[in-house]
Amino acid sequence: MDYDIILASASPRRQELLKGLDLPFRVEIKKGVKETYPSTLQGGEIPLYLSQLKASAYLDSLRQDSILITADTIVWLDNQVLGKPKDLEQAKQMLSRLSGRTHQVFTGVSITRLNPESKQDVLQDSFFAESSVTFNRLTDQQINYYVEHYCPLDKAGAYGVQEWIGYVAVNRIEGSFYNIMGLPVALLYQHLQPLLNGQ
Repeated sequence: MDYDIILASASPRRQELLKGLDLPFRVEIKKGVKETYPSTLQGGEIPLYLSQLKASAYLDSLRQDSILITADTIVWLDNQVLGKPKDLEQAKQMLSRLSGRTHQVFTGVSITRLNPESKQDVLQDSFFAESSVTFNRLTDQQINYYVEHYCPLDKAGAYGVQEWIGYVAVNRIEGSFYNIMGLPVALLYQHLQPLLNGQ
Protein backbone atom coordinates (compact mmCIF):
# COMPACT_ATOMS: atom_id res chain seq x y z
CA MET A 1 0.00 0.00 0.00
CA ASP A 2 1.15 3.53 -0.76
CA TYR A 3 0.57 5.42 2.45
CA ASP A 4 -0.51 9.03 2.81
CA ILE A 5 1.95 10.24 5.44
CA ILE A 6 0.68 13.28 7.34
CA LEU A 7 2.88 15.42 9.56
CA ALA A 8 0.64 17.29 11.99
CA SER A 9 3.09 20.04 12.88
CA ALA A 10 3.55 23.69 11.99
CA SER A 11 7.20 23.51 13.06
CA PRO A 12 9.49 24.31 10.11
CA ARG A 13 12.23 22.34 11.84
CA ARG A 14 10.15 19.15 12.03
CA GLN A 15 9.14 19.56 8.41
CA GLU A 16 12.79 19.99 7.40
CA LEU A 17 13.86 16.92 9.37
CA LEU A 18 11.12 14.68 7.98
CA LYS A 19 12.07 15.77 4.45
CA GLY A 20 15.55 14.42 5.20
CA LEU A 21 14.14 10.88 5.31
CA ASP A 22 13.14 11.14 1.62
CA LEU A 23 9.60 10.03 2.42
CA PRO A 24 6.70 11.78 0.66
CA PHE A 25 4.46 13.51 3.17
CA ARG A 26 2.10 16.42 3.53
CA VAL A 27 1.52 18.84 6.37
CA GLU A 28 -1.88 19.19 7.99
CA ILE A 29 -2.50 21.50 10.91
CA LYS A 30 -5.57 21.63 13.12
CA LYS A 31 -5.73 24.33 15.73
CA GLY A 32 -7.62 24.30 18.98
CA VAL A 33 -5.86 21.47 20.82
CA LYS A 34 -5.17 22.64 24.37
CA GLU A 35 -1.72 21.33 25.19
CA THR A 36 -2.31 20.59 28.85
CA TYR A 37 -1.20 17.50 30.72
CA PRO A 38 -1.63 15.90 34.16
CA SER A 39 0.71 17.40 36.77
CA THR A 40 1.80 13.91 37.81
CA LEU A 41 3.68 13.34 34.54
CA GLN A 42 7.45 13.66 34.54
CA GLY A 43 10.15 14.12 31.87
CA GLY A 44 9.50 12.15 28.70
CA GLU A 45 5.99 11.22 29.82
CA ILE A 46 4.89 14.80 29.12
CA PRO A 47 5.68 15.11 25.38
CA LEU A 48 4.56 11.49 24.92
CA TYR A 49 1.15 12.39 26.36
CA LEU A 50 0.98 15.59 24.30
CA SER A 51 1.84 13.79 21.04
CA GLN A 52 -1.06 11.42 21.69
CA LEU A 53 -3.33 14.33 22.59
CA LYS A 54 -2.47 16.10 19.33
CA ALA A 55 -3.27 12.94 17.36
CA SER A 56 -6.78 12.80 18.85
CA ALA A 57 -7.74 15.91 16.89
CA TYR A 58 -7.16 14.12 13.58
CA LEU A 59 -8.86 10.76 14.18
CA ASP A 60 -12.07 11.68 12.36
CA SER A 61 -10.19 12.52 9.16
CA LEU A 62 -7.92 9.46 8.96
CA ARG A 63 -8.30 7.22 5.93
CA GLN A 64 -7.26 3.62 5.52
CA ASP A 65 -4.00 4.68 3.87
CA SER A 66 -3.18 7.44 6.40
CA ILE A 67 -0.13 7.47 8.64
CA LEU A 68 -0.35 10.41 11.03
CA ILE A 69 2.79 11.68 12.78
CA THR A 70 2.45 13.97 15.79
CA ALA A 71 5.23 15.17 18.08
CA ASP A 72 5.99 17.42 21.02
CA THR A 73 9.31 18.57 22.48
CA ILE A 74 10.16 19.87 25.95
CA VAL A 75 13.27 21.09 27.70
CA TRP A 76 13.60 19.62 31.21
CA LEU A 77 15.64 21.28 33.95
CA ASP A 78 15.40 20.91 37.74
CA ASN A 79 12.38 18.61 37.27
CA GLN A 80 10.55 21.42 35.51
CA VAL A 81 9.44 22.02 31.94
CA LEU A 82 10.95 24.98 30.12
CA GLY A 83 8.39 25.59 27.41
CA LYS A 84 8.20 28.34 24.83
CA PRO A 85 8.90 31.71 26.45
CA LYS A 86 6.07 34.23 26.59
CA ASP A 87 8.33 37.18 25.82
CA LEU A 88 11.97 38.14 25.32
CA GLU A 89 12.52 38.76 29.01
CA GLN A 90 11.40 35.25 29.87
CA ALA A 91 13.61 33.92 27.07
CA LYS A 92 16.61 35.60 28.68
CA GLN A 93 15.68 34.13 32.06
CA MET A 94 15.48 30.62 30.57
CA LEU A 95 18.87 30.93 28.89
CA SER A 96 20.36 32.20 32.14
CA ARG A 97 19.05 29.09 33.89
CA LEU A 98 20.51 26.82 31.19
CA SER A 99 23.90 28.59 31.26
CA GLY A 100 26.73 26.38 32.50
CA ARG A 101 24.41 23.46 33.24
CA THR A 102 23.16 20.17 31.77
CA HIS A 103 19.52 19.76 30.79
CA GLN A 104 17.46 17.14 29.00
CA VAL A 105 15.43 17.46 25.83
CA PHE A 106 12.54 15.03 25.40
CA THR A 107 10.55 14.56 22.20
CA GLY A 108 7.45 12.40 22.20
CA VAL A 109 6.23 10.98 18.89
CA SER A 110 3.01 9.17 17.99
CA ILE A 111 2.39 7.26 14.76
CA THR A 112 -1.35 6.80 14.36
CA ARG A 113 -3.33 4.86 11.75
CA LEU A 114 -6.52 2.89 11.30
CA ASN A 115 -6.49 -0.82 11.98
CA PRO A 116 -6.38 -2.48 8.53
CA GLU A 117 -8.44 -5.40 9.82
CA SER A 118 -11.29 -3.69 11.66
CA LYS A 119 -11.02 -0.45 9.62
CA GLN A 120 -12.44 1.42 12.60
CA ASP A 121 -10.12 0.84 15.51
CA VAL A 122 -7.08 3.07 15.80
CA LEU A 123 -3.53 1.72 16.12
CA GLN A 124 -0.99 3.98 17.78
CA ASP A 125 2.75 3.55 18.23
CA SER A 126 4.09 6.11 20.72
CA PHE A 127 7.64 6.59 21.95
CA PHE A 128 9.99 9.29 23.16
CA ALA A 129 13.67 10.14 22.78
CA GLU A 130 15.94 11.78 25.34
CA SER A 131 19.02 13.89 24.69
CA SER A 132 21.27 15.46 27.28
CA VAL A 133 22.72 18.91 26.53
CA THR A 134 25.47 20.67 28.46
CA PHE A 135 25.81 24.42 27.98
CA ASN A 136 28.93 26.51 28.43
CA ARG A 137 28.55 29.51 30.70
CA LEU A 138 26.88 32.34 28.81
CA THR A 139 27.47 36.03 29.44
CA ASP A 140 24.58 38.47 29.57
CA GLN A 141 25.96 39.97 26.36
CA GLN A 142 25.76 36.61 24.57
CA ILE A 143 22.23 35.94 25.81
CA ASN A 144 21.09 39.42 24.75
CA TYR A 145 22.69 38.99 21.33
CA TYR A 146 20.89 35.72 20.67
CA VAL A 147 17.51 36.96 21.87
CA GLU A 148 17.79 40.16 19.82
CA HIS A 149 19.01 38.55 16.57
CA TYR A 150 17.10 35.26 16.51
CA CYS A 151 13.59 34.00 17.32
CA PRO A 152 13.56 32.24 20.70
CA LEU A 153 9.82 32.63 21.30
CA ASP A 154 8.76 29.64 19.19
CA LYS A 155 11.26 27.23 20.73
CA ALA A 156 11.12 25.11 23.87
CA GLY A 157 13.72 26.37 26.33
CA ALA A 158 14.12 29.57 24.25
CA TYR A 159 16.84 28.20 21.98
CA GLY A 160 17.41 26.45 18.68
CA VAL A 161 20.43 24.15 18.81
CA GLN A 162 20.98 24.59 15.06
CA GLU A 163 21.32 28.38 15.45
CA TRP A 164 24.10 30.67 16.66
CA ILE A 165 23.45 29.80 20.29
CA GLY A 166 24.18 26.15 19.54
CA TYR A 167 27.57 27.00 18.09
CA VAL A 168 28.71 29.02 21.09
CA ALA A 169 26.85 27.43 24.00
CA VAL A 170 26.68 23.67 23.46
CA ASN A 171 29.65 21.98 25.09
CA ARG A 172 28.42 18.38 24.97
CA ILE A 173 25.49 16.35 23.66
CA GLU A 174 24.48 12.82 24.59
CA GLY A 175 21.82 11.34 22.35
CA SER A 176 20.27 12.49 19.10
CA PHE A 177 21.09 15.99 17.84
CA TYR A 178 17.95 15.95 15.71
CA ASN A 179 15.86 15.14 18.75
CA ILE A 180 16.99 18.48 20.19
CA MET A 181 15.80 20.16 17.00
CA GLY A 182 12.39 18.58 17.51
CA LEU A 183 12.22 15.17 15.83
CA PRO A 184 14.31 12.03 16.53
CA VAL A 185 14.36 11.04 12.88
CA ALA A 186 16.45 7.86 13.17
CA LEU A 187 14.12 6.45 15.82
CA LEU A 188 11.06 7.57 13.85
CA TYR A 189 12.44 5.85 10.72
CA GLN A 190 12.91 2.61 12.65
CA HIS A 191 9.28 2.70 13.79
CA LEU A 192 7.98 3.53 10.29
CA GLN A 193 9.90 0.80 8.50
CA PRO A 194 7.61 -2.14 9.40
CA LEU A 195 4.61 -0.19 8.09
CA LEU A 196 6.27 0.97 4.91
CA ASN A 197 7.54 -2.58 4.27
CA GLY A 198 4.06 -4.01 4.67
CA GLN A 199 4.75 -5.86 7.90
